[in-house]
Formats: sequence, structure tokens, C-alpha cells
Amino acid sequence: MAISISLTVNGSPVTANVEPHTLLVQFLREQLRLTGTHVGCDTAQCGACTVHLNGRAIKSCNMLAVQAEGQEITTIEGLSKNGELHPMQAAFRECHGLQCGFCTPGMVMSATALAETNPDLTEDDVRRQLVGNLCRCTGYHNIVKAVIQGAAGMKAGATA
Repeated sequence: MAISISLTVNGSPVTANVEPHTLLVQFLREQLRLTGTHVGCDTAQCGACTVHLNGRAIKSCNMLAVQAEGQEITTIEGLSKNGELHPMQAAFRECHGLQCGFCTPGMVMSATALAETNPDLTEDDVRRQLVGNLCRCTGYHNIVKAVIQGAAGMKAGATA
């Protein structure tokens, strides 16, 4: 028995029918075809499915789509504007903060939310706060550099 939900995804209103047991990550990927949000562990351990819910980073494999009723969701696809990468996305590219890219969307979404609450991040802040996002390729050094650079870019953009 499908349930109708209405929410905002990447700035656009969306109304869709979902089964009550559909996870938010499934809804985003399978119904909306926003495949930048990845499915990693299905247990909220890896962070590959991180999106923003009303500006706060959440793991979308840990939430039902029906719970997003009336909420605002931003996925990795919604960060760039007018063809320009978000400062955090650009920093990940410039600092080589990715290898295979599987964890990158979740890392970027978590890092963006972190930088919005703390624009003056230290290396220790980043390492402590991104503990819920796993990367099996990089060793995190370039990811940490990218988050610090991205936060500085976000801060500069906010004051410009």
C-alpha cells in the first residue's frame, strides 16, 4: 500500500508514492534517480548515503522516505549551482581527496554540514567529526586537507 509524500529535493518540490518500508536512500536513488547518494552498508556505519535534511547531515539509509514528508533534502547533486562546483566539491578535486570516489559524496555532504557549523576547522576537528564516514582508499590525509580548504572557501564565499 503506497503512501503519497511531498518534500523538497535539491530545491524542487517532489510528490511521489512510496511503500511504507522504503528507505530514503532507496527513494532518492531508485525513484528520483539521484544516484550520487550511495548505498554502502545499510546500517548507518559508513556514511556513503549522507544527505542534508533541513541543512543537517543525516544517513539516508537510516530513515524512511515517509519520515521526510514536508522536509527539505539536499543531495550531492544539489550542491553545485549554475554549473559551478560547491567550494567543498572543488576542494576535494583540488586536494585529491578521493580515490575510487565511492565515499566522496557522503564525505562532501558531511564536510559541508560540518563547515557550516564550524567554518574555522582544525585538522583535529575534521578527523573527529568525520569518524562516521569510512574511506577504504585514501588514508584520510587528503580528505582532511580538502575539508579544511573547502571550509575556507565556504567562509570566503559567505563573506564575499
